[in-house]
Amino acid sequence: MATSSALLVSPSLRVSPGLSVERYSPDRKPEWDRFVAANNATFLFHRDYMDYHRERFIDHSLMIFRGPELAAILPANLGADGGLISHEGLTYGGLVVPHRATLSQVLACFHSALRALHEQGIARLRYKRIPSFYHVRPDDDAAYCLFLLDAQLYRRDCALAVERGERLPFQKRRQRQMNRARRANLRIVHELKFSPFWERVLTPRLWERYGVKPVHTIAEITLLASRFPDCIRQFSVYDGPDILAGITIYETPTVAHAQYIAGTDDGRKTGALDYLVGWLLEERYRDKQFFDLGICNEKEGRGVNHGLLEWKQGFGARCYAHEFYEVWTENYPKLEPVLNHNSEPGRLEADDGLELFAFPGAA
Repeated sequence: MATSSALLVSPSLRVSPGLSVERYSPDRKPEWDRFVAANNATFLFHRDYMDYHRERFIDHSLMIFRGPELAAILPANLGADGGLISHEGLTYGGLVVPHRATLSQVLACFHSALRALHEQGIARLRYKRIPSFYHVRPDDDAAYCLFLLDAQLYRRDCALAVERGERLPFQKRRQRQMNRARRANLRIVHELKFSPFWERVLTPRLWERYGVKPVHTIAEITLLASRFPDCIRQFSVYDGPDILAGITIYETPTVAHAQYIAGTDDGRKTGALDYLVGWLLEERYRDKQFFDLGICNEKEGRGVNHGLLEWKQGFGARCYAHEFYEVWTENYPKLEPVLNHNSEPGRLEADDGLELFAFPGAA
């Protein structure tokens, strides 16, 4: 294992014909952001989001080039144990490739990245896959790469999301709570400021129930919302001047994600939070493909908060796997038998046409 000082070196390493790997540096920000905006990623991967908490992490994001062209990126940071994490400060991570990328190209990018890390003395990569419903194109190329690498699944969370095209009816209990809030004439407000929810609902509620503070401070969430005004929004429920509940929403092209959800005791009694979720589902985000209510897990996926699970399922949310893998970088040669397909017996060229149907095992 390399020392911490050695891990901070960021050389460009030639690791595969036509591919090179470089550690991200701030002068690459415009190129990085253009790539994120154009490809299979969300606004969380933009540097203006990732870097708001840069003092908490040692950024070690990777940029993979094919000649001068950026072929892939991997948002990542160095962990306390010297391993790489993709990315510890983000809900999800993973390799980002162009929409046109083929399986062979994704395999080559994984091979190059892992070999580069191995040569730098970084022995382990903890890889967080992006839940499938966030993708605008399939991402199972990465799943196949992880399989070939003998990656170890060490955590699987249940992300509970409502799919628009297959939305189930609201549970009767949830419907009764929503009706109670309507009868009380509660108001839903699209807030311009986050402070009422943060200071009067979210922070005291998290501290009272779990002894923790929100991941984002009020200053941080305000900063991020100013940088991404079309992606981060706050909706709250009021009874007269009193705030009863709120949800902070992160928007992506296909998903409205409830980043923070909280209500007061009075809010629970009056159905304020149920009312807000129902309104967001049926009104504000009725055109989104998915509404993500977040996970219901504890103990790194080994436990379930059944009260939270029952509440979220009451809106028709169902489980989508959010997977976390551990990959040993020395395993990069395991990809080579598939990459070096010219050496495989029985290989068929793409122009062999209908002969492909005679390949053993083909349907």
